Amino acid sequence: MSLPPEKISELKQIIHSQLSQMDIQSRIRDILSETIHDEFQGRSDHVSEQDLMQKLRQKGVVDDILHQLHFDGNSAIGPPASHFMDRDSHATQHTASKRANLDPSRRYLHLHVYGGKAFLEHLQDDAPLPGQKVSAYFCLHVYFRGQRFKSRPVACACEPQFDEMFLLELHKDTAGDAGRMADPAGMLSLSDPVHMVLVKTDATGDTTLVSSHFFEWRPVLTASQSNMKISVELKGIGNESKVPVGILEVQMELYPRSQQVMDERVVRAQLDLERSRQAEKERLFLVYAKQWWKEFLQIREAHKDRLVKIFAQDENGTNRPVCSYVKPLRAGRLLDTPRQAARLVSLIHNEKVPTLGGGDKREQWTNMHAFLCRNKGDCEDHAVLLCSLLMGFGLDAYVCVGTKAKGSVHAWVMTITTDGVITFWESLNGHRYIHEAVDPNGPPMSKQSRPAYPYKTIGCVFNHQSFFANSQVTDNVETCRFDLTDESRWKSMAGDAVMSVCGPGACPTWPTPPPLCASTLDPSILSNDLEQQLRVLVMEHRRDQGLTTSWDDQLSYLLTPALAAYELERVTGLTAGNEDFQDAVRHCVPDGHTFKGYPIQFTHRNARKVFATCLKASRCEEIINCRGDQVRLGLRVRVFPYPEAACATWLMFACKYKSVL
Repeated sequence: MSLPPEKISELKQIIHSQLSQMDIQSRIRDILSETIHDEFQGRSDHVSEQDLMQKLRQKGVVDDILHQLHFDGNSAIGPPASHFMDRDSHATQHTASKRANLDPSRRYLHLHVYGGKAFLEHLQDDAPLPGQKVSAYFCLHVYFRGQRFKSRPVACACEPQFDEMFLLELHKDTAGDAGRMADPAGMLSLSDPVHMVLVKTDATGDTTLVSSHFFEWRPVLTASQSNMKISVELKGIGNESKVPVGILEVQMELYPRSQQVMDERVVRAQLDLERSRQAEKERLFLVYAKQWWKEFLQIREAHKDRLVKIFAQDENGTNRPVCSYVKPLRAGRLLDTPRQAARLVSLIHNEKVPTLGGGDKREQWTNMHAFLCRNKGDCEDHAVLLCSLLMGFGLDAYVCVGTKAKGSVHAWVMTITTDGVITFWESLNGHRYIHEAVDPNGPPMSKQSRPAYPYKTIGCVFNHQSFFANSQVTDNVETCRFDLTDESRWKSMAGDAVMSVCGPGACPTWPTPPPLCASTLDPSILSNDLEQQLRVLVMEHRRDQGLTTSWDDQLSYLLTPALAAYELERVTGLTAGNEDFQDAVRHCVPDGHTFKGYPIQFTHRNARKVFATCLKASRCEEIINCRGDQVRLGLRVRVFPYPEAACATWLMFACKYKSVL
């Protein structure tokens, strides 16, 4: 990747400044004079550059330089977070403050993840050789009180070497305490755990959720020097949530150090009290839910077959009320409209959790942070994220649980306007449908007037503070009326009961939604790289067919407005600029020539997967294998980045050729 001249100049100045601080020139001069005197009898003309470099490596000078000129690949999201880059674990607090730009009026928790042990699944993995491309790698994601971090990629191994540092700010949200440094009592009251998510990415770019661990950090308050080293055992996901997958060696340290060391019994008592309070709230809600369900079944016997989803199991095997998964989520300046939010959610990959040994896919809801880190999940995860974002935009949104046309369980989102207009949002593709209830006693409908949405039945709707079960005569979506205040059609749970376990701070071990992460993708570079790779694949494919390939760069460039219009239509539902594109193509294609084009969109950037998919489409295959007189091919790729590393990859193949009768 090329850099602009001003960046190169700035980089040179930084390197020169670092080398000056190390007094590297005098060290090189001493080693050079020593080498000339000892090995070449004082004759400097016999010393080659290779000899000098070998001596510098032997003396450790090269390693010292590379150690000092360390470039960090980590990223921090959220204004409170900082990143601590000092590699010396025994560095003074003054050095830490200088390097991390700490606020001296705040207190921080410094986590140093040294490495992993006992990742036995990768016991046979060989360490990559220098310069060899890593086939699979780990990324460790950390989330704590609105602060998100991501480690650099580390090669998968039995003992992966993370060697990463994260600096987490400890702050109170209440008025009056937010501006003060957290004291020991204040830190003890911060019940939020540190959420560690380990994600594996293979050579094809496919991601796997390895572990989702909630880490209790408050035992560091009992350490004499506010410093503690522990081993964190990571457990698996889903059915393997009780099986260890590996161990992380972690050192915790407070900056600045606390002058008061808390008694271990006090910390243990606080943790036990919080667990007992949450367990009691969960128990009382379970008792209420059982009684509520009995009342619901007494309304109509057929209700026992309806999809009324009160509890759902997360990736760690924890049963939680479904309302606890949803929370209003504001996207800051990363998203501007609700429809843009729907577009983002639709670009996150959809995948059901497979079961060991095959068979039916099992249902597993995922904590939002783990879902975003993996960038992949089931329809329930997509619906929860979309509902949270729509509520953040001020809409009255609910997650719906029901079935699709073929009877498969599905989740989608519904919004209700102040005028009572019902809109269904499909989180997997971003489509919106206006719902108008059909009179079941009316005349049969024609095919043209039937609803366009794919939903068949609906069992319940819910958000972060309400839960409604469908108690109408039929659960068919077409005939359902969504006046949720009508108790004859919708049986609601008591708001106090829902808020007792889903309200702010009610159950601290259940995580809050993390802030969205801005995209770090460079669309121009990614678009150009993918386009060049596809051109090579097309040329190789046509060569195998005995065809030559001639590219028309002007034709390729003219395809750009069409791709921009396609993405705009997906976001807004409006078509714009189509006349300009058609007019430009007419000017570019001479009389007597034929033009063909084929646009297609992907959510990934794997060139071989893209090309294989395009060849399966008959219209696209006709263009790629085009035969005729004066055949010219065009190709344009446009990557549209979105938050959380999501992207819409649009491309269009085109050709023009002289028509021969």
